[in-house]
Amino acid sequence: MVEYFNKGGFIMYPLLGLFVIGIAFTIVKLWLLMRATINSKRFFNQTTKTLETGGLKKAIEICEKTRGPLAALFHAGLERAERGLAYVERAIENEAAVQLGYLERGMIWLSTIISVAPMLGFLGTVQGMIIAFDTIAKAGDIVPSDVAGGISTALLTTFSGLAIAIPMQIFFNYFVNKVDRMVVEMEDYSNKLVEFLLDNNLVAK
Repeated sequence: MVEYFNKGGFIMYPLLGLFVIGIAFTIVKLWLLMRATINSKRFFNQTTKTLETGGLKKAIEICEKTRGPLAALFHAGLERAERGLAYVERAIENEAAVQLGYLERGMIWLSTIISVAPMLGFLGTVQGMIIAFDTIAKAGDIVPSDVAGGISTALLTTFSGLAIAIPMQIFFNYFVNKVDRMVVEMEDYSNKLVEFLLDNNLVAK
């Protein structure tokens, strides 16, 4: 492995940096999304039951003790329930924008790695090919094995760039899909909360 890395030239170092950053980001993002994920249906049922039995204050306390973006939306809406429906809806919309930004935070960096890694790899290959053909031009006798060896070395960077980008693309797609599903759940259960507040006269119209 070290031998192949050294054969790839200096381009392998920024590629290694991108790989390390990508792995670190992926691990952190997985951890954050796991922490943000809750059983939305159970949380909604728990909140509405508490609203029926303990009132707004107790329901707000449950939201404060629950992690995740949905709990943050419920907390923002319930805190303004006594002011009226318009305040509740505006608070939920504002908090949704904040939580969406939190869920999507850092995704641009993973997208950048996916784009840059193959281009860096291709740059290294082009550089290697230039060196290989320059060597051929200067050589009196061309040995096919030497040419093949030079081209093989040049292609190492393209291989490395793709080897970095492909798994990162898989994780990126997973993160996008996960965030999209969470956003749909947030919107769905927030609407259900507003309907529940209206049906039970817990918010002024």
